[in-house]
Amino acid sequence: MFKILVSDSLSEEGLKILNEVKEFQVDVKTGMKPEELKAVIKDYDALLVRSATKATKEIIQAADNLKVIGRAGVGLDNVDLAAATERGIVVMNAPAGNTISTCEHTMSMLLSLARSIPQANASTKKGEWKRSKFMGMELYKKTLGIIGLGRIGREVARRAASFGMKIKGYDPFLSRDLANTLGIEVVELDDLLKEADFITVHVPLTDDTNHMISDKQFALMKKGVRVLNCARGGIIDEQALIKAVKEGKVAGAALDVFETEPPDPANELLKLDTVIVTCHLGASTEEAQVNVAIEIAECAKDFLLGKGIRNAANYPNIDPELYKILQPYIVMAEKLGSFGAQMIEGRLEEVEIQISGDIAKYNTTSLSMALVRGMLMPVLKEAVNYINAMPLARSRGIQIKETKVGAAPDFVNLVTLTLKTDKETRTCAATLSPKREPRIAKIDDFYVEAAPEGYLLVMKNWDKPGIIGNVGTLMGQNKINIAAMVFGRKIQGDIAVSILNVDSPISPELIEKLKKIENILAVRLVKL
Repeated sequence: MFKILVSDSLSEEGLKILNEVKEFQVDVKTGMKPEELKAVIKDYDALLVRSATKATKEIIQAADNLKVIGRAGVGLDNVDLAAATERGIVVMNAPAGNTISTCEHTMSMLLSLARSIPQANASTKKGEWKRSKFMGMELYKKTLGIIGLGRIGREVARRAASFGMKIKGYDPFLSRDLANTLGIEVVELDDLLKEADFITVHVPLTDDTNHMISDKQFALMKKGVRVLNCARGGIIDEQALIKAVKEGKVAGAALDVFETEPPDPANELLKLDTVIVTCHLGASTEEAQVNVAIEIAECAKDFLLGKGIRNAANYPNIDPELYKILQPYIVMAEKLGSFGAQMIEGRLEEVEIQISGDIAKYNTTSLSMALVRGMLMPVLKEAVNYINAMPLARSRGIQIKETKVGAAPDFVNLVTLTLKTDKETRTCAATLSPKREPRIAKIDDFYVEAAPEGYLLVMKNWDKPGIIGNVGTLMGQNKINIAAMVFGRKIQGDIAVSILNVDSPISPELIEKLKKIENILAVRLVKL
C-alpha cells in the first residue's frame, strides 16, 4: 500500500486516476500550514502539489518515506529540488498541460492591448461614450516579436500568423530550418527589439532571463511598442517598464505576472491607464487544470507501480545497480552540457556526444540525457528534465549524434561534447578525478583540469608573462576571490586557455575590463 498526500486542490479527473488503484491510499488535505505538513509528511510515499504548497528543505528532511513529489504544473519554484535529490526523492512536473491555456491567455492580452478593451469596457460602464479615446491598432501586417520559442511561444506564433502578423522570434535553441517551417523569422534579440511592434516573452525565469528586458532593451525598441509578459514575473524589469511607459516609449503593456505576487497595491503598474493586468491567470482554465492533474497523476502512478519514470526533473530512468556505477558520470555529463552551452555563440544546430573508455560498455543513455539536460537548462530551466531533454532538443531542430569508442587516449573514461552553431564549432570534454569528482579535461585542443562548479572565468590568451598578475590584481581590486586557477597550452608563447574558479559572480563591467588586459583575446563567465 502506497500513501499519497494531495496537499493542493487537484481536479477530480486526476484524483480518480489515483483512487482507482487498489494499492493506493489517497488523502486530500489542502490548506495546511508548513508546520502541519511537516508533522504528517513522514507517513507518505508521495506528495502531489500545485503552487500553494511549499516543499521546503525542512519539510523534505522530515519526509522519512517520501519517494516522489509531483507538481501539477510546470514551475518547480515551490519545490527544493536539491534537497529532494539529496534524499533520493524523484521530483516530477507536468510541463505540457497548460500550454494551450497560457497561449490563449497571451492572445487575449494581445488583442486587449491592441484595442484597449479593458479600458473601453470600464469607460463605457461608467456611462461614457468616448470612441475617439480608444482608437485601436490592427494586428494585420504588424510584427510580433516572440522571445522564447518553446511549446507556448510556438503556439502563440501559429495563432498570431492567422491574424496576418509577421513573426520574428529569438531562441538560441531553435534551429533556423525548423523556425522557417513554422513561418517564424529567427533573429538576434537586439534585432527583434528594434523591429517588433508587439513583444511577448515566453522563457522561464533564470539568472540569465531575470530583467532581460530592462532600460537598455527598452531603448532599442520602437516608439509606441507594446509588450506582454504571461510567463514569469521578473523577466521584464518593472521599474524600467514604468519609466518607458511614462516616457511614451511603450504605448501599452499587458502583464499576467509580477516580480512580487500579489503585487503591492502601491505598484505604479497598477495605476497606469495603458497597462493591462491580470492575476496570474495563464494556466487558469478548467481544461488546463484537468490536463496537469491527469498528467501528474499518471506519472506518479507509473512511478509508484514500477512502470517507469516520466517528466522527472532530477532522476534518469535506469536500473538501480547501473545507476550506482554511472551516477558520478551522470553528474559530470550534466555539468559538461551546461558548461559547453555557455561557451558557445550563435544558434545551436548540431550536438555530437562521444563516450570513450570503460563506461562505453554500459548502456549510457542516461549520460546523454543528463548532458543534453545540462545543455538546455541555462535557457529552459524547469521545463527540461532528464526524460524530455532529448525530445525537446530535437523538437527545436537540433541534431544529436551519439557515438561510443572503446579506448579514451590519455584517460580511463572521457565524455566529449562537440557543439556546432551557425557561428562556430567548439569541443569540450570531461572526466572524473581519482576521487571520482567531475573535471573539465579539454577545451577544444587544450588540456586542462578544472572543477566544473560555481563561477568559472574562462579566458583565451597569449601565453605571455603578466597574465596571472594583471588578472589577479584586477580581481583583487574588485574583491573577487580566486579559488583555483588552471592553464592549458600547446606551444610555449602561443595561444593558451586559462580557467579561474571564483567565489562570486563577475559583473559585465568587470568582464569588459578583463577583455582589455594586454594579451587576453576572449573572456567568458560560466555559472554551474
